[in-house]
Amino acid sequence: MAISKFNYNSFNVTPVAGKALAFNSDADGFSTAGAGSMTLIKTLTASSSATLSFVDGASSVVLDNTYPVYLFKYITIHPATNDSAFQFQGSIDSGSNYNVTMTNTKFRSYHLESGSGQGLVYQDSSDQSQGTSFQNLHGGLGNGNDEQCSGEFFLFNPSSTTFAKHFMHRGIQYQSDNYPQNEFVAGYFNTTSAIDAMQFKMASGNIDAGTIKLYGIKDS
Repeated sequence: MAISKFNYNSFNVTPVAGKALAFNSDADGFSTAGAGSMTLIKTLTASSSATLSFVDGASSVVLDNTYPVYLFKYITIHPATNDSAFQFQGSIDSGSNYNVTMTNTKFRSYHLESGSGQGLVYQDSSDQSQGTSFQNLHGGLGNGNDEQCSGEFFLFNPSSTTFAKHFMHRGIQYQSDNYPQNEFVAGYFNTTSAIDAMQFKMASGNIDAGTIKLYGIKDS
């Protein structure tokens, strides 16, 4: 069985005129990936939305064994409520429940606008150990007119019924206390059932505005 190696830093997603968005072949990335290997599946746009959900087989969403890697890009997510958290969870029953057991890590870097403070911090109060709650990607997100978060979330081999399902996230936010905060989350859904739906929401209040795009990434 061939295994495609993944190196986050090897991705080159520079658009090429007249061609689909694609990765350049690289010995340390998806070495067999060619033109058109990254396919836009679905775009959801929030408008005072309680949740944004991607369910396999519903509304043209594909989240199965068609692709070994799925990428969610969230762009300018603006909360209705100040100092809220942008979160995610998965489902193994087509979105009837979002409560899959997960274990993950979370850390952040930050720098105050005033220049009076900065740091790199592990957030042990924001991780989970065999938890079933929605997981924070961003906490303390501001709802000012110019405040939002953007980033990307990778989900690996969600249709596997043999292995746990790994995920990896990186994003940037405008924190409610006026500083940029670079957030990192990684872990796994600890289930051998297929993940067939993903949901994103705010911990409190609605997603006032913003877009989430789902892509499938081929390995050949």
